[in-house]
Amino acid sequence: MPKVMKINRLEEKKLIKKLQQGQEAAFQILVRQYQSRLMAIAWGITLDHEESLEIVQDVFLSVHRNINEFRGDAGLMTWMRKITINLCLNWKRRWKRRFRWHHVPLESEENILPRGGETPPHSPESHYLGREMEQNIMEHVAKLPEKIRTVFILKTVA
Repeated sequence: MPKVMKINRLEEKKLIKKLQQGQEAAFQILVRQYQSRLMAIAWGITLDHEESLEIVQDVFLSVHRNINEFRGDAGLMTWMRKITINLCLNWKRRWKRRFRWHHVPLESEENILPRGGETPPHSPESHYLGREMEQNIMEHVAKLPEKIRTVFILKTVA
């Protein structure tokens, strides 16, 4: 996955204006720019890859529908992060009501979180060690109590 550079405040204002004008290309830029960060937040809260994909899709639908109401008091990422968190928490509430036991994903959650920063050196050993460490970290993060895990994910990913 190519590294996505953060856009500055001026570029963000231009993007918002284009979004409010309904430009499809601007929406594609929005998705490309923010999708991986929103996915990381959603997965960190839900621990479910498929649900996280749906939640992020719903975030972008919400942004598309409500971009004209966006006041710009906070940054675009702040607004979308709040939408993501709210949708995740709503999903959690529905899940807990529907199933009165703790959810454990049936499939492996490999390759769902984007890598931050540069990739490790290209030796097979370093790649393996990096993947092993990432998997170990995510297993421990998944074991954290929900509130602590949410705070951790929001602090480190968002």
